Amino acid sequence: MLRLAINRLLLPAAMAALLMLSLAYWWLDNGPHEAFGTAMLGLLTWHIYTNRRWFLTLRIGQYDARRWAVVIIHTWLAINITVLFVTSVLISRSVSFIQFTDHVSVIEVHWFSAYWVVLIIAVHLGSHWPRVMVTFATVLRLSPSRVRTNWLRLFSALLLAYGAWSFAVLGVSTKLTFGYSLYFWDFTASVTPFFAHWTAVIAGVAVLSYYSMAALRSAGKPRSRSNNGGT
Repeated sequence: MLRLAINRLLLPAAMAALLMLSLAYWWLDNGPHEAFGTAMLGLLTWHIYTNRRWFLTLRIGQYDARRWAVVIIHTWLAINITVLFVTSVLISRSVSFIQFTDHVSVIEVHWFSAYWVVLIIAVHLGSHWPRVMVTFATVLRLSPSRVRTNWLRLFSALLLAYGAWSFAVLGVSTKLTFGYSLYFWDFTASVTPFFAHWTAVIAGVAVLSYYSMAALRSAGKPRSRSNNGGT
């Protein structure tokens, strides 16, 4: 059970924390930024290794809309992680012994891919949320509860609303479209709200992803026939 909790709860939580710390570049400076980013990529490698059997199942079974969506999400995530890793190596000034380039375009691509990684990881989290909740309930030995489910749904709605607001506050849409913005978070004024907003963005996107996947799953189920033979 401990191994299950580590692989499905603690490991993803640690990766998310390291990713958000990496986003706080103007607060931590370059050295910690690269250290946290390297640690995150290391944990990601471990995460991929522990879930390597998923890749072996890609040719097995039929594909419905939800399964295609999951494959597309993972493919887009893999592309952005690769871009993030390559650009990290190229512009590294602390972890690497050699800085291959400091060209502004490479740095911009690095940040662009990093923001996309954040959003796709949130989508990935939402698509696997039922598994996370089952693991959480197993570890804490929780029995099914309709009251708790209703409270969680209400909390999810609040997270979605807060996430939408934080999305606008952080200007995430501009960051995802390679747009230029003169706005940067002022860490001299506040630090905690920065992480709160990014947490809300990740949570909000995860909630949206979860319900979208649930809708695709429902749409993919065969409809039962009525008594008169209709569908």
